[in-house]
Amino acid sequence: MSSSVALRHARHLSTAAPLSAFSATISISKAKSKLKAEHDPDKALEIYSSVSDRYISPLSSRYAQEYTVKRLAKSHRFSDIESFLDSHKNSSQITQEPFLSSIIRSYGVAGMFDHAFNIYHEMDDLGTPRSAISFNVLLTACVHSKQYDRVPQLFDEIPVKYGFLPDKVSYGILIRSYCENGSPEMAMERLKEMEEKDVEITTVTFTTILHSFYKKGKSDEAKRVWNEMVIRGRGPDVGAYNVKIMNIQGGNPEGVKALIEEMSDAGLKPDTISYNYLMTCYCKNGLMDEAQKVYEDLESKGCNPNAATFRTLIFYLCKKGRFETGYTVFKESVRVHKIPDFSTLKYLVEGLVQRSKLKDAKGMSRTVKKKFPPNLVKAWTKLEEELGLAKLEAGDKKKKDARWRIPFI
Repeated sequence: MSSSVALRHARHLSTAAPLSAFSATISISKAKSKLKAEHDPDKALEIYSSVSDRYISPLSSRYAQEYTVKRLAKSHRFSDIESFLDSHKNSSQITQEPFLSSIIRSYGVAGMFDHAFNIYHEMDDLGTPRSAISFNVLLTACVHSKQYDRVPQLFDEIPVKYGFLPDKVSYGILIRSYCENGSPEMAMERLKEMEEKDVEITTVTFTTILHSFYKKGKSDEAKRVWNEMVIRGRGPDVGAYNVKIMNIQGGNPEGVKALIEEMSDAGLKPDTISYNYLMTCYCKNGLMDEAQKVYEDLESKGCNPNAATFRTLIFYLCKKGRFETGYTVFKESVRVHKIPDFSTLKYLVEGLVQRSKLKDAKGMSRTVKKKFPPNLVKAWTKLEEELGLAKLEAGDKKKKDARWRIPFI
């Protein structure tokens, strides 16, 4: 199906077309699962088009829509995104604020903030009520589009213009915009405003400012934010501890271990991110046996390794020349669907070839080509040719074909 046909089909199904007109339909949850693994934008449109119950689950519907938009955005097909999302305005649900908000959110995901802003201003014409719900989505779209400077102006003008009050989520997004823009001091000023207006200051808000001060190298100010959290009884929670852990001076493993113990003593459960930082500290200090033990003990700690766990461990194992162990960890990443990025796996396959572990290198290569999106498969195929793996694969295939041609006597 061509891109224009797929898009027209997606548009058609976004309106009031009867479901019986299309035989090959799937549920929204199934579509969400398929879209997560599909990287081809036209195929993503086809999957979205085949959904029979698109609006039965608002959350799944939102994710399916966003996955489709992400695939189109990655291919820089912004006019197709506009046509795709614009078609949703024909739905009878457009008068529901959460439904329209999903369109605004999707434009934000694509970095198309002006389009998000335009549809927000169309809400009166579309008969959709406004509240902090759609306002918060608009602010989030602005942050996703990296237009941090615009958030404070929107925050000060829009609620006054349309007659509603920002809530704690609104303030949280405002705080994040200041911090993303490198101005945690301005964020602290807004905390005073929140107090005056009796708006709850959440632990997440404090943690956002904490991280920003650490990022600027202002550890004294970060400590003051931490103390303020404690005084106000707003944590610190696991997220705040993880921010503190990742900013341990010099990446000292003992310092990280001490903070993890402090978390546990405070009744908090360290998560995979906490242990990833500990593992990374060991790796950076050349303590690979200790790093592997952290990885191996994750399950007993009630945690599961994530993509960052596998990426970090495989990279440092390769750096230390432990390619065979790296390959074992890679196979586990495939089993749990947390395969690392291209660069990490390039490092690993090059090491396996250098060590003449050609069987492992070929097996890894076959797996990678099944898991990577088309654009990376192309780059990986080129890498195979450079390493001579493509010739080995071709030779193996000839031998296999020859065996099948030997007549039985």
